Amino acid sequence: MVTKKILIFGATGQIGRYCIRRLVKNNYKVIAVTRNSHKAIFLKTQAPIGYLDIEQANIFDEKRISDLVSRADVCINLIGILFEKGKNTFEKIHTNFPENLSKICKNKNIDLIHISALSLSKAKDSKYAQSKINGEKKIRENFTEATIIKPSVVHSVDDNFSTKLFSLLKLLPLFPIYYNGKTKFSPIHASEIAELIFFVISKRILSKDIEAVGPEVLSFKEIIQILLKSINKKNFLLPLPLPIAKIFAFFFQLLPNPLITIDQLRLLKYDNIKSDQGITNFDIGCPSKIIFEESIKSYSYNWRDGGKYSVSKTDKS
Repeated sequence: MVTKKILIFGATGQIGRYCIRRLVKNNYKVIAVTRNSHKAIFLKTQAPIGYLDIEQANIFDEKRISDLVSRADVCINLIGILFEKGKNTFEKIHTNFPENLSKICKNKNIDLIHISALSLSKAKDSKYAQSKINGEKKIRENFTEATIIKPSVVHSVDDNFSTKLFSLLKLLPLFPIYYNGKTKFSPIHASEIAELIFFVISKRILSKDIEAVGPEVLSFKEIIQILLKSINKKNFLLPLPLPIAKIFAFFFQLLPNPLITIDQLRLLKYDNIKSDQGITNFDIGCPSKIIFEESIKSYSYNWRDGGKYSVSKTDKS
């Protein structure tokens, strides 16, 4: 029996898929909004029959979005981009869409959960960070009861973080380290973001800014060392001076799927961990428990010589 209807924008991403599985498990029906319903048909495997609808929509078609919001009890916005491409600019995706969506949810009295990002305030030189901050401000101006979740780096077998790093470490004997690898992160598993979203819905937590962090703090260099250990590699980690790093980033960002952009390089200057005054998932009673090194064991064999049945140094230790 369906108890609530949840509208999800960005349902095909890693967090979206975990969300669908977690929410339907509690008899919530999910309405997944996608740009292309044919490409998103795989989502049908994530839920029992009758508990998932896939709807195709342009997120800037306000009438269409308004009609979809009218069908839900809760709206979740997971949409975000790591780099700009064509018409998909940071401002459109991270500022304009959340602004419009928050107005619609306010007018229809529908709970809104918005996923932003952690530790953005210091990154005044990053277009990504500023677009996210502006999106949060617009939501707060339009709908004070909305809840904003701000994750640190999110990892899982479907991520765009550890999997990309694994691929690069597999190919490159020398691996560039920016800012001496000192930038700190608090990695959190995608399933724990889904659990936090379910917690917020089930407890009807409103008007909160929640920092979503994992159970540990790791430097970027420590993360790379953990990944290398997991795939039995001993790549040389090469600290890159900033001017040279910027040149590499300039050319990398010209690729269809950039390895790193100048804007991402700017973001790497700033620690991605809980703030001094922030409220975290731990503070509200929804702690994360998955250790980064334990998590990547379940899929690192894809990049290990010998594949699934080889033994990593992590397994030996």
